[in-house]
Amino acid sequence: MSENTLTSSAPSRLETPVNAPPPNNRRRQLALAVILACQLMVILDATVVTIALPGIQHALGFSSAGLSWVMNIYSLTFGGLLLLGGRAGDIFGRRRLLAWGIALFTLASLAGGLATNPTELLLARVAQGVGAAVAAPSTLALIVSTFRDPVERARAIGLFSAMSASGATVGLIVGGLLTSWLSWRWVMFINVPFGVLVTVLAPRVVEEPERRPGRLDLAGAATATGGMVSLVYGFIRAATIGWSDTPTLVCFAAAAVLLTVFVLVERRVAQPLLPLSLLTDKVRAGGYAAMALLAAAMFGMFFFVTQYLQTGLGMSPMKAGFGFLPLAVPIFAGARLAPRLVPKWGTRPFLLAAPVLLISGMALLTRVNAHTAYVSGVMPSLLLFGLGAGFTMVPLSLTILSTVRPEESGAASGTLQTMQQAGGSLGTAVGITAFTHATSHPSALPGAAGLHATLAHGVSLAMTCSLGLAAGAFLVLALFVRPPRPERSSARAQA
Repeated sequence: MSENTLTSSAPSRLETPVNAPPPNNRRRQLALAVILACQLMVILDATVVTIALPGIQHALGFSSAGLSWVMNIYSLTFGGLLLLGGRAGDIFGRRRLLAWGIALFTLASLAGGLATNPTELLLARVAQGVGAAVAAPSTLALIVSTFRDPVERARAIGLFSAMSASGATVGLIVGGLLTSWLSWRWVMFINVPFGVLVTVLAPRVVEEPERRPGRLDLAGAATATGGMVSLVYGFIRAATIGWSDTPTLVCFAAAAVLLTVFVLVERRVAQPLLPLSLLTDKVRAGGYAAMALLAAAMFGMFFFVTQYLQTGLGMSPMKAGFGFLPLAVPIFAGARLAPRLVPKWGTRPFLLAAPVLLISGMALLTRVNAHTAYVSGVMPSLLLFGLGAGFTMVPLSLTILSTVRPEESGAASGTLQTMQQAGGSLGTAVGITAFTHATSHPSALPGAAGLHATLAHGVSLAMTCSLGLAAGAFLVLALFVRPPRPERSSARAQA
């Protein structure tokens, strides 16, 4: 049977042994709710502060340059430590790491909401990133170990992917509501009650999978963390200062060296931080690359559509947040429906057809101009993008994770989320570079009309870059991610 089989009549490597008692269904559903709440918290926090940034700047006295670090420092810490968090979960216990990570994340959120100056808020965001990196890799790993039946696991991963894909959009909506109704501090405080619930319930309803005794690969941890931090920081710096900036180039060079050393280290150690077998399979490696490119397109779109709705169309934070509902609803609906269809048709049809919808929505956004309205110009793009993303993310996650061995599930989950974080940083950096170049030549129109036309031209060029990233993801999916159809896999298993 092929290694990439998603459904088969033969027993899966992750299914419950014949003599094992079936887990309690109600407890499993409660466990899933806790895991999904954890994932929603860490994903939502990447964008929930976006709409609150003007209020944060006014209240705490951030400079314009320093304000970007309220978002960037979270992505930097989260993305840089994910692989280490995944391996630590395998060794020390995934349930334990999930609870510890969320506890730290919750305390940091409280501290951020109480911050009285920029330094306190940035330190709180660093602690949030550390907590998220500790907790997040355990989420998918716990789903894999909790739901051993392939159909149930597909549905659980579907819900997880829906939370991951729509969480960033929900963050924009929640951020708009909290900022408009209360204050910017509540984009931090909102995490506290949910974090307390997750921390208390996780040890009671989530089963602790079998641990994998061993030691942390310290050399691998140092090179992986250093490489990812350098890479993400390079993207962030490129977006704010420029791609030709010497420190930016040094960051990229350091990332290349450190990640190369990391691969060499992982080939030699007995218990690697990232088992390279996860990347030797062409389908899985292509899936990781496609996920990074899709995240790059998506986060770039989030950033610039938010700017256009508020600055170009003059929407309030609350209206701008609700403006993303046409994106969030189809993402969630597609992610809920896809797991029911994948067992019948396999993932291949979705990975070829759904990205076409996503690309079509992105192509419409490249046509933004000074006369583009929300209902006729932006909303149709968001609907198409949401449908495409909803029917792409779940099949892609299933393709990447369904054949991972239990002892590698933490590393596989950490790698998947690392690709999303690094991809998101890349997409934002590329888009900001294009936007800055386009807006350096102001429109000849006078007054507000000229400013609007300049903004629209910059957004259009940035969306063209995101369109290129989405098209790149489609090419990778078409050329490399070719899991067999379910019936073909079943026939091989019977033979």
